[in-house]
Amino acid sequence: MNLLTLISQRRSIRQYLPDEVEQEKVDYLLECARLAPSAVNYQPWKFIIVRSPEKKSLLHQCYSRKWFTSAPLYIMALGDTTQSWKRSSDGKDHCDIDVAIAMEHLILAATEKGLGTCWVCNFDTNLCRQLFNLPEHIIPVAITPIGYPAQRQEQISDRKMTPDISKII
Repeated sequence: MNLLTLISQRRSIRQYLPDEVEQEKVDYLLECARLAPSAVNYQPWKFIIVRSPEKKSLLHQCYSRKWFTSAPLYIMALGDTTQSWKRSSDGKDHCDIDVAIAMEHLILAATEKGLGTCWVCNFDTNLCRQLFNLPEHIIPVAITPIGYPAQRQEQISDRKMTPDISKII
C-alpha cells in the first residue's frame, strides 16, 4: 500500500472491539515511532503502554469521555524536556513537535496493521503526571487508544482542498 492510500484510510476511531492487540503489533508500532525524525536527532520521546485494568482506570480519570473506555490498549506519548532541542534564537523547545511526529508514525503504523487509534490531546496533563508519577521534565503530549475498530469507517469527505501554493511571495 502506498503512503497516500494509507493516510486516506486513517480515521479517528471511538469504538473498539474487546480483542487484545498482539504484542508483535505493539512492537511494530513502537519501532515505527522510534524511526521518526526529530530536531537534531535528539529523540526526546517516551511511550507508556497501558494494558492493565488498574492503569487503564487511572488513564480514564485523565480523560473521562465514555467512548475512551472501550479500547483494550492505550499508548501515552511523553516528551523529555531534558533531551529535547531548543532553538537558540528564541528558546523554542521542540519536544512537543518531535513527540507529535513520532506519534503520527505510530498512528499510521497502527492503520497499516488494521488497528484503530484516536489522537487525544484534551486530557488533564497535571492529573496524568500525578497519577503516573511523572517527573517535572516529562511532559504528557498525547494519548491514543489502540484496538480493532468495532465498525467500518466511512471515507472522510470534509477535508479542505489543497490551497493555491503556486504564488511566490
